[in-house]
Amino acid sequence: MLKKQKAKTSGKQRTSTSGLGKTILRIWSYLADHKSLMILVLLMVVASSALGLLGPFLIGWGIDEYFAAASTDGFIWLLVGLAAVYGLHSISLWLQSYWMIGIAQQTVYTMRKQLFTHFHKLPIDFFNKRQHGELMSRVTNDIENVSATLNSSVIQIFSSLLTLVGTLVVMIWLSPLLTLVTMIIVPLMFLGMKWITSRTGRLYKEQQRRLGEMNGYIEETISGQKIIKSFSQEPKVIEEFRVKNEQLKQSGYWAQTFTGFIPKLMNMLNNLSFTLVAAVGGYFALNGYVSIGTIVIFTEYSRQFTRPLNDLSNQFNTLLSAVAGADRVFDIIDTDEEAIDEKDAAALPDIKGKVEFKGVSFSYEKGGDTVSNLSFIAEPGQSVALVGPTGAGKSTIINLISRFYEPDSGIILIDDTDSRSITRRSLRMQMAFVLQDSFLFQGSIRDNIRYGRLDATDEEVEQAARAANAHSFITRMPAGYDTELSQDDAGISQGQKQLLSIARAILADPSILILDEATSSIDTITELKIQEALQKLLKGRTSFIIAHRLNTIKSADQIIVIDSGQIIEKGSHEELLEQKGFYHSLYTSQLEKKQLMNT
Repeated sequence: MLKKQKAKTSGKQRTSTSGLGKTILRIWSYLADHKSLMILVLLMVVASSALGLLGPFLIGWGIDEYFAAASTDGFIWLLVGLAAVYGLHSISLWLQSYWMIGIAQQTVYTMRKQLFTHFHKLPIDFFNKRQHGELMSRVTNDIENVSATLNSSVIQIFSSLLTLVGTLVVMIWLSPLLTLVTMIIVPLMFLGMKWITSRTGRLYKEQQRRLGEMNGYIEETISGQKIIKSFSQEPKVIEEFRVKNEQLKQSGYWAQTFTGFIPKLMNMLNNLSFTLVAAVGGYFALNGYVSIGTIVIFTEYSRQFTRPLNDLSNQFNTLLSAVAGADRVFDIIDTDEEAIDEKDAAALPDIKGKVEFKGVSFSYEKGGDTVSNLSFIAEPGQSVALVGPTGAGKSTIINLISRFYEPDSGIILIDDTDSRSITRRSLRMQMAFVLQDSFLFQGSIRDNIRYGRLDATDEEVEQAARAANAHSFITRMPAGYDTELSQDDAGISQGQKQLLSIARAILADPSILILDEATSSIDTITELKIQEALQKLLKGRTSFIIAHRLNTIKSADQIIVIDSGQIIEKGSHEELLEQKGFYHSLYTSQLEKKQLMNT
């Protein structure tokens, strides 16, 4: 079912899901997966609606039969019948609610699972352009809105519609004239509803958007507390939050204000209907056109006729909020996945690690290349250092090798095979990354290292930690390798985090290794030990090293100097120094600064 839905969506269709009707139909497609239970729920709704209509009818019939006729024969059976009707009515209400809760929870479970799974199929570029807290809001707040609506509104809408039709049929059967009197208020109801709902739809969408923005801002400020406090920017952050909070309050205020008119309008019209029926019905009863029992039935049915309209109008409030949330969820689900592997793409077997760029150009945005006409070869087992100023295109080369992005032109070869004919998963499984911003998951130190290879034994985990020079500090932790790390990695330093990331890469035992400023957060003494460990790790593996401290890449087999997205120099450390070009200027300036600092 989910695959079919995904296949049907495209860029053009995505915009169409904003329509209320289409979004409701799409939610209904999830409910259709539970046809058997839905049929039972509908049967219970029919039963409860019928029993709800039967009760007032029996009361009116009893008034004519026993009180107006001054007879008590069979009155006890009437009471027993009423008790049975209302008892069965309560049981049917409970069953429909019980089954619908199960359907609703399973539906939002499926939606949440589909959304979370789709997150992991989206390209890296998608996450780079969006606040993470805003995306989290779609998994939590927006789906919870859908859940609340399914739990309450679906049954209420079906029940109200059935009650409305059933009541109308019985009212016409009892007295067409009194029915006409009751129907006078219906046009007023629809006009009032149309005026209100034309304004509330966009207000609820705005409210959900503002809520997502606020969640994103909160997540951002909580993650950046250290920076906020370091620069004493608490007043600025609090003021920005106040503005966003005010915007959310205003959108919520107007959405709730307009929808608050609905029950007030309905109650007023409901009372008007009751007054008209009572007045006209009383006149008819005095003149012998209808019986007193019929008037009693009709006054109750007039309330039952307007009550479903009132319930439907009240549920419309919740429905609009749910549709706004569902739109935001479907907007993500309909977002194009990371480019699908070519039809003839094959899983990559164990590779030697040769990487070749042939005239590769790429741009993140239209209007100019980020890297242009790149050509170089990294032989198996070679260490290749990428050097250049910030923004030159070093990280872009890494993103292209790992196929996070595809080149606009040119070819990237892995072991003389076009990378586009290799499945992304198999390619990345033979690569390991140690990035400048090391990331650790909530869990034990052992589990974080094992993330590099999930089937690794405890002994292999410890061997990797020793190779990365992390074993000594791990054993000093309260529970050693079983020490639990919090989400903010409290209790360990940035350098220690980087050591754990290096241990994770060592455990992965990759054919291609990516080191992006891997030693930037490590002290000088530890860096020397890490460099020694990395030399053992790099042996026999193709490695790409991004480093601003040039003394860390002097031993690289090949140094590629990049500026403004182009390769301007290429060679070993000694060869580039002899050329006395860009690299020579960078290296000598860093050396002079280091000597100056030492003095």
